[in-house]
This record gives sequence, C-alpha cells and structure tokens, in this order.
Amino acid sequence: MAPEIERSLPPYRQVVNHLREQILSGELADGDVVPSERQLATDWSISRATATKVLNELRHENLVEPRQGVGTVVTARRTQHHSPSDRFRSADVTGRIYPPGQYAKILSAGLVSAPEHVALALGVEEGAQVVCRRRVTCNESGPVSVSTSWFAADLADAVPALLETERIPDGTPGAIEAATGRTWDDGVDLLGARVATDEEAELLGLTERPAALLVGYNTLSDAEGNVIEYGEYLSSGDRLTRYTYQRPRD
Repeated sequence: MAPEIERSLPPYRQVVNHLREQILSGELADGDVVPSERQLATDWSISRATATKVLNELRHENLVEPRQGVGTVVTARRTQHHSPSDRFRSADVTGRIYPPGQYAKILSAGLVSAPEHVALALGVEEGAQVVCRRRVTCNESGPVSVSTSWFAADLADAVPALLETERIPDGTPGAIEAATGRTWDDGVDLLGARVATDEEAELLGLTERPAALLVGYNTLSDAEGNVIEYGEYLSSGDRLTRYTYQRPRD
C-alpha cells in the first residue's frame, strides 16, 4: 500500500518523520540505502524539490549521508544516542529494544536500598528494597551509553529476569507487560549535562578529561499513573538525542 500525505502537516515533514522513525527504530539500519529523490517523489506523490528537502533534513540531523555510486545511506549509529523513547518505539515496531548493531552488557542486577530520589520516583519509602539494573550499551565501535533502571521490589517476583545479569531481548517494559499485563502509557524524560566522573569516563571509553556527559532521567508510568520503571542514562556529550514536537493544530 502506497504511503499517503496527510494534509494536517507539511508534506516534507510527514516524509521526514516517517523515514526518521524507520531509522531510529532500526527498521532502516546503518548502511541501508534510503529511497532516492525520484523514488520519494513517486511513492509519496510529492515534487522532486520536496523530496530533496526531505533528504537534506535527514542529512542535517546526521541520520544519513550521500555516497558516490550508492545513494543516500543511513549513518545514525556514529552520532546518535538512542533515548529511552527511541528504544521503546523500537521494541514496539521491531520487537527489539536495541537497533541493529547495538547490544547491552548488564553490569549488575539485584535488590538495593532505594536512595531518596529513586524512592520519590517509584513512590516507595526511602531505604526500601528496590530492583536495580545497571548496563552499558555498545556497538562495534565501543560503548555508547551507561544506564541504570530501578523497579519496585515486588516486580522481581513476577519477572525474575530483572535480578539476573542477562540481557532481556524485548526490554524490561516488554518483559513486565508479558508477565503482569501492566503496560506503560506515559513517559517523561528530563535532560541535563555535567562532567563525567573517572568511573563514568572509563565505562564510556572517554580518554580526554574532563569529559562532558549528556544525562537523562526517564520515568515510565501506566494508565493509572503508577511508575513502572525509573531510569538514568549517560552518554558522551558529542552524541545527539532527538525529540520532535508540533504546535497544536485545530
């Protein structure tokens, strides 16, 4: 079925959103060739000028680059930090929490006493037992990000894998949904920046000091507003994390 333009958004923006989603979800992997200007114009019934604008926007976002004799290819892995929202969309679209070429090493998993900020996020008493999973995400070039996730302790009874230092292929939200039926409906990310500690720099393979970090804090909640997962993630400051938004339209 051929894609169709919706008139509520500028045509070029709809095509960009579609291709970006395919790239960030892993449906289009690094090295894959994206449709040419001619093909985009035909598939989407848009002008060649609009198709050119689409590819230029993806280049500007460092998601693709032109290659002589090949076309425009996906190159997101070099520059992108896949945010939690990217990963959760990837799990929904492809069944994999990580895009092709990325994988996680679980550094630790177990029950710990909740620090104050984690207790506030999960809605438990400070010092209560909570599940803590820490991981480093890598690709063929090395570490991409370091992240830590916390869960209420009772989830470990339903999902024992949360306490194991093994990867969960469809991600922790998928494992929790499969075991308990609880699904996440809302996600909130807070972003900041700071200088890496020596341990963080070593985990991320950052040799120059001081090293800047992109720091994120994410919360997943179910339809009743109960927090399923609270997480923190670190990535080197030269990687990009992308969020899109639109002005409300009548």
